[in-house]
Amino acid sequence: MLRQVAEGVLAHESEFIESNAVVVQGRAGVLLIDAGITDDEMVAIADDLRQLGQPVVAGFSTHPHWDHLLWNAKLGEAPRYGTARCAADIRAFLSDAQWKDHVAEELPPEIEVPLDLLGLITGLPAEATQIPWDGPKVRIIEHQAHAPGHAALLIEERRVLVAGDMLSDVLIPMLDLSAADPIEDYLAALRLLEGVAGDVDVFIPGHGSVGGADQLRARIDQDRAYVQALRDNQVVSDPRVGPSAKPGWEWVSDVHNGQAQRLAKRNELGGTRG
Repeated sequence: MLRQVAEGVLAHESEFIESNAVVVQGRAGVLLIDAGITDDEMVAIADDLRQLGQPVVAGFSTHPHWDHLLWNAKLGEAPRYGTARCAADIRAFLSDAQWKDHVAEELPPEIEVPLDLLGLITGLPAEATQIPWDGPKVRIIEHQAHAPGHAALLIEERRVLVAGDMLSDVLIPMLDLSAADPIEDYLAALRLLEGVAGDVDVFIPGHGSVGGADQLRARIDQDRAYVQALRDNQVVSDPRVGPSAKPGWEWVSDVHNGQAQRLAKRNELGGTRG
């Protein structure tokens, strides 16, 4: 069910790792950001929008990971966008004949997701700074943390930041370990988000709880502390990892351990990718 988080902005939280779909109301319809996970959830969003008399007129995927690239036919055939790098990355992923198997490996057996419309997005020009649609200006803040062509979105009139897979209260920063410098990429992205924090009253992470302005700065600080601890090979003290993790999220500790091990291996090899 959609709930209002700011004037003209609604969100739906999935049962699957608390994924957030975001709806921005415009003049003739809505912009749907990171549409959702399961068929039932996306159909429910479509039904809610139909009751509001607000069709989907544009879609946007914040980054090229499968759980942010799904779609359901009941949402309509509106153009779906991403950054140029995001679109290129998902095209490369879909060119692998085994891509559906790769997605299945990441899903628990009880979760079924619709894959037929996955990733059918148009890359915006590399110089694009906002989403082309008939509604409130949505500024694209592109960075390379977490995934190629990742975009945070600032809905300026509504003072809402859609953060993509950053600033979560349940997930630690997950680095793009295929990048040349994943640590600096992440710290640079946090600086970009910090730079617009004064223009934000509400932020929506890709996974986890929606927060206000005071929580935004706290989560930026928390994410920065985690990444710096990884960089400096220090013991990580983070409530999202270990016994203090939210019930059901204990597996995040495995993610952390995996990242730390891969970064240590990169350092041994002189900072090469891998």
